[in-house]
Amino acid sequence: MSKNKHSNSNFLNEMKGKQENNNTDKHIEKDRTYIQPTKFQSKEPKKDDQAFFVSRINKPAKYTKNPNFFSYLIYRISKDDASGMAAQLSYYFMLSLFPMLIFLLSIVPMLGADPHDISDMIIEYVPQEYSEQVQGVIEEIFNASSGGTLSIGLIVALWSASNGMTAIMNAFNVAYDVEDKRNFVVSKLSSVLFTLAMVIVLPIALILPTFGGVIGDFIFGPLGLGDEVKWLFNLVRVILPFLIVFVSFIVLYTLAPNVKIKIMSVLPGAAFSTVLFLVGAFLFSFYISNFANYNKTYGSLAGIIILMLWLYITGFILIIGAEINAILHQRKIVRGRTPEEQEFHELEQEEANAEQEDQKENADDTNGDTSSKAQPNKPSSDASSDQQHQN
Repeated sequence: MSKNKHSNSNFLNEMKGKQENNNTDKHIEKDRTYIQPTKFQSKEPKKDDQAFFVSRINKPAKYTKNPNFFSYLIYRISKDDASGMAAQLSYYFMLSLFPMLIFLLSIVPMLGADPHDISDMIIEYVPQEYSEQVQGVIEEIFNASSGGTLSIGLIVALWSASNGMTAIMNAFNVAYDVEDKRNFVVSKLSSVLFTLAMVIVLPIALILPTFGGVIGDFIFGPLGLGDEVKWLFNLVRVILPFLIVFVSFIVLYTLAPNVKIKIMSVLPGAAFSTVLFLVGAFLFSFYISNFANYNKTYGSLAGIIILMLWLYITGFILIIGAEINAILHQRKIVRGRTPEEQEFHELEQEEANAEQEDQKENADDTNGDTSSKAQPNKPSSDASSDQQHQN
């Protein structure tokens, strides 16, 4: 039986009539392409203040105007599948990690650093069973640091890592409930620029907390100032990564999603992600410093698992920061009118103006008809007055 046909049950017919009237009152079309953000009643009293938030791609998402922030954040994380997107990001991060390391090692001789010192510093933190293999790979990279190798490494690293940045941009768009309609070339160039920025950010965020002590001894040891400036270097070792990562995250959260956002709107999510990201880097440094001497059977697998886990947590942190910014951004929008609400308001205004004009025209027509009906009676009154004057 079709939904439009009446049934034999008066109760069902009454319910269908109420539903049709309710949909008509709320301006809900049959194709469901637009749902007016309005309050709705639910079975749970706590959800009575929830409303439908309409995104740019006309996918209605449940939105609460005055919710508990943390409970709603958990709901958004679950709704947007943040865990699955973090796994996708960790895959792209892992895919771009080794080409990026090859590129960084390729430019070391161009910076004037001694390749042997860099190699010894890296080998010191590599498990003994892999030290010879890693040292051989590093020496091959240093020996083959020609322009062709550098160019190939740069292209591979940028292409692989830009896919990771594209995944980040898509995750941020999901957080804001928007669709990325930017040109492919513009989107790809943006991801490449973000990748170049991360090439600077990630080494600083990882190297300073992890190898900061070794770098300090390497720089200030030959000058005999190791102990005197150790406290200052340790302070810079903590503050400088925070500032660089914080500014980078602000730029990323502002430009990556396909939404016009002010810088002040992304500060909470950027601060949250920066703190947790650097805490994760310090924990990873603590693991390397204290648990690097594991056995041959389990140690190599543990190192890979820890690396993948850290990359996964990093992606998850970035997504949570984007969700925080998206919630705050949507709250500001709901205080005023969404683009859909503004369009609907303009349509209502046009309809109201049209109705007023119709009423005015009808009133004018009515007045005209009344005056035309009263016009023939006027000569009769004039004639009677003339007769009285003659008498």
